[in-house]
Formats: sequence, C-alpha cells, structure tokens
Amino acid sequence: MNGGRRAGGAGRVYAAATLSLAYLLVIHFSSGPPPSTRREMAEASRLMERAVEAVGRCREARGIPIDAAADPNRTGLIGLEASLITTSMGRLEAKRTSTNPEFAALLALLLRQAGVKKGQAVAIGASSSFPAFIIASVAASRAVGAEPLLIVSLGASEWGANIPGFNWTDMEDCLRASGVLEAGPIALALGGDEDAGLDMDPAGREFLVSLIGERGIPFIEGSGLEANVAVRLRLYEQSRGNRAIAAFINIGGSWANMGTRAEVLKLRPGLARDVFVPPPAERGVLQAMAAREIPVVHLLNVKGLAERYGLPWDPRPLTSPGRGRISLAAAGRGAWDITLSAGFVLIAFFIVAFRVPGRLP
Repeated sequence: MNGGRRAGGAGRVYAAATLSLAYLLVIHFSSGPPPSTRREMAEASRLMERAVEAVGRCREARGIPIDAAADPNRTGLIGLEASLITTSMGRLEAKRTSTNPEFAALLALLLRQAGVKKGQAVAIGASSSFPAFIIASVAASRAVGAEPLLIVSLGASEWGANIPGFNWTDMEDCLRASGVLEAGPIALALGGDEDAGLDMDPAGREFLVSLIGERGIPFIEGSGLEANVAVRLRLYEQSRGNRAIAAFINIGGSWANMGTRAEVLKLRPGLARDVFVPPPAERGVLQAMAAREIPVVHLLNVKGLAERYGLPWDPRPLTSPGRGRISLAAAGRGAWDITLSAGFVLIAFFIVAFRVPGRLP
C-alpha cells in the first residue's frame, strides 16, 4: 500500500513538472517580439497607409480615374487588365490583397527576424506588378532604420502598375511630392521576358525605354541572365556605401530576380529558408543573395503568403494600422487567449500538485 502511495505521489510530481513546463512554454511562445519591434511594425503600417492614401489622391488629381469595381478600396495602386506595358497575366484579388498596410508591419517583423539592424541596407528587387509591395518594403525598411536599395522593372502584369500614364515612376513621384515616403530606385529595367520586355507591346517597350532615359539613372538592359544579375549585384554594392546588405526582398516573378530553375517556384513565400542555389548561369538575384548567405524575403504567391501569416484575402475595407492579425499578435499574440491558456495550465498544476491524495485501490 505504501509503495502504491509512493508511486501515486511520484506520478503527481511528474505530472506537476510536466504542467510547469507547459506553463513556461505558453509564456515563452506567447511573448511576441520585443516592444521596439512592435513599434517599428506599427510605424511601417502607418507609413504604408499614408503612402497609399497619397498615391490615391495624386492619381485622382492627375485626372486618372480609379475604377471602383477593380479597386473598391480606392488605393490608386490597381492598374488595368491590359495595356501597352503589360507583361503577363495577373490575379486581381492578389493585387488588391497586397494593398493591405499590414504587409508593411509583417515585413518589418520579417526583417527583424532576418537579423536586419539599424544602419544596414535592404536590397529590394521589384517588379511593378506589385506596387503595393514596393511601398510596403520601403516603409518596413525605413521603420527598422535600414536603407532600402531599390531596383524596379517597369513592365507589369495585369492589374499592376501598368497604366502608361500612371506607372511606378509616376507613383514614386507622387510619394516624393507628398513627403510621406522616399522610394527612389537606384536603377530601372524593362522587366518582362528576359528583362527586355519581349512579352510587351513594342510600343510599350519604346515608351519605357524613353521614360527610363529621362530619369537619368542606370538602365539595366537585357544581356543574358548571368550578366544581368552581375549588373544588379554590382549596383547594390555600389549603392550600399559602408552599410552591410542585411537582407534581400524579392517582389514578383522577375526573370532577373528569380532565375530560370523551376525549383524557385517551390519556394515558400515570406522569409525563405533553404533556398536552392543553382549554377551561376541559372541564378537570379534571389539565389545569388542566398549564396552569399544573405536572408531572403520572397513576395510572390500572394494567396500562400496571406495564408502563411494569417492576413485576410482581398479585404474590404483595408485593415487599419495596428488592428490586423499580425499587429495584434505582435502586441500580445491574442492576450485573452494567452491568459486563459496560462490560467488553465496553472489551475491544472495546483489540482495535480497539491490535492489531498485519496485512497488508492
């Protein structure tokens, strides 16, 4: 009988120890990012919201109407289904989803998780297919105190920044004039097939070549993948000054950034792990950065990105800064859920550890 009681007491001790560990794990994994990161996330989200509003106002002031059916949130960032500078198909719902300011908060968090520190640089390779992601990336970089080094290709897929009279360069001008966000690129490219706009209307290519020439900044022309990637890497290096490049953000499916190996299509969106690095002749900038052990944030497959991080698909209206799932989770990962979970674990702990033992059979 005494042996049974001892066994029962030992079992309760083990159970209590297990529940104690569970309690500590609940507290540990519910703590979220530090307050400084939460502030940066909130700042990034507010910056993006203000930037999107500035672009929308600017577009309307220029007499370029916003189609309420395509862009019900009136962001001004949704383009046309087809135009002279359209390169490929695109999903309208994905473009609308990308305009959520919570993506800037998410990117600020991911940059911190990637190890980006104040005073460093973030290289950004962007297609104009997702102008909202460009804004989110620049806003997040600014919020964490990093310098964004932006290379943009101006060809865009359906519903992206594909309006000839209101393409990414026009959006950039709107942002600069508003004083909300500085998003000037270090270089421009045509984008599209082989980064030479081969899938674009010839008139659209001519328009963009002329536009880039007027900008007076480096023009990256299609010259084979390996040479194109080398030019981009050199421009990032030249532009970083004494800052270390601490992360690379890929936006869209640019040939120059993604490379030519099909394995890149399997890459999970968000903070990428285990990037497959092919031989140099098949690498895009994304793989070249990974080969240098620079963390990569991959912004493609918007549906998968939203699902991975719990962001709403095609939200109407857009989430207010600080009120989305990412921001609320960062602020306490659902404070009531955590409190209740910890409370239940503690109650179970006291019941198991301190109840008066009854008679054993």
